[in-house]
Amino acid sequence: MASSGYSDLREKLKSMTPHREEINNKFVDGMSNGSSGKARKRKIRESDDDEFEHSDDYAENMEQEASRVKSGILQESIFSPEECALIEEKIDDVVTRGEAGLYQEHTVDRAPLRNKYFFGEGYTYGSQLEKRGPGQEKLYRKGEVDEIPSWVHDLVIKRLVSRGVVPEGFVNSAVINDYQPGGCIVSHVDPQHIFARPIVSVSFFSDSALCFGCRFQFKPIRVSEPVFVLPVRRGSVTVLSGYAADDITHCIRPQDIKERRAVIILRKTRPDAPRVDSGSPISASPAERPTLKAKRTHRRATSSAAHRPRVLEMDKEENRHPSNSRSRRHSISSENYWKRGQDSEKPRESSGRKVKMRRH
Repeated sequence: MASSGYSDLREKLKSMTPHREEINNKFVDGMSNGSSGKARKRKIRESDDDEFEHSDDYAENMEQEASRVKSGILQESIFSPEECALIEEKIDDVVTRGEAGLYQEHTVDRAPLRNKYFFGEGYTYGSQLEKRGPGQEKLYRKGEVDEIPSWVHDLVIKRLVSRGVVPEGFVNSAVINDYQPGGCIVSHVDPQHIFARPIVSVSFFSDSALCFGCRFQFKPIRVSEPVFVLPVRRGSVTVLSGYAADDITHCIRPQDIKERRAVIILRKTRPDAPRVDSGSPISASPAERPTLKAKRTHRRATSSAAHRPRVLEMDKEENRHPSNSRSRRHSISSENYWKRGQDSEKPRESSGRKVKMRRH
């Protein structure tokens, strides 16, 4: 062996199979870098996306998208601070009655840092659906949620009618969303087969913002940059129609709820909207149900609560094909808004653009 130039048999075997050493070295290098082929491809794709987001084309597309969103928004400050204070007292009464179990079962829907109160009409969504996916939402049977409180008619709806925001008799569904600091509602489009347009909302307790075109991620919750941010002031009325209502999602981010905030959403259900099967059991009366445990906190909390990572049990749905309304330009007059809602009683054909849907 000495004459052959090798002092050890292992050295001779290595010289006979040099390709094995190359393979081992490549494997070790790959492991030490902590990345596989997929990771390298992913890094390339991420860098490409990042480069696009800083390109002129991306900025121009975002600007055009924001312009389309604004074309479908009407906003006006209608309620004075004194009127807001009176309505906020009524909202507190609703919360108290809900905690005492005085409403029907489907009137109250609880979520982390956000409670919903359905009046007039309520509907199934999210985990309540037997079959998940867009277009599966259904109205509850008549009588399974409480009627719209008289104060909503007297203090809110009549005022909107007098200002020409909605016509007499338009609203048959009122939902009160009560948010605590750090609460949110994920990106969604109000079910088009359930609700006519426009969608009217009135804000109380504090200022906030409505964001369009965000993407939510969870554990912990994170939200992408929005296409458009609409400041929402206490006492203001926001009307969504056209592109803003149908072709892009809207949401409320946790960082935009720094104090308690409530919103009253006023809508009209479509006459052909599907309802829960009549064979399902009727909800028990309030007297037959146990008292709901109170889950409210004080009206004000530390602002840092809005930024704490939390795990929320939000329901995710598949893509929905929205209506083909983006090519139209809409007047921002309130009369045109509710007329378009009446003219669109029949479901419209969907466009090619996909909108990520989630519960509302």
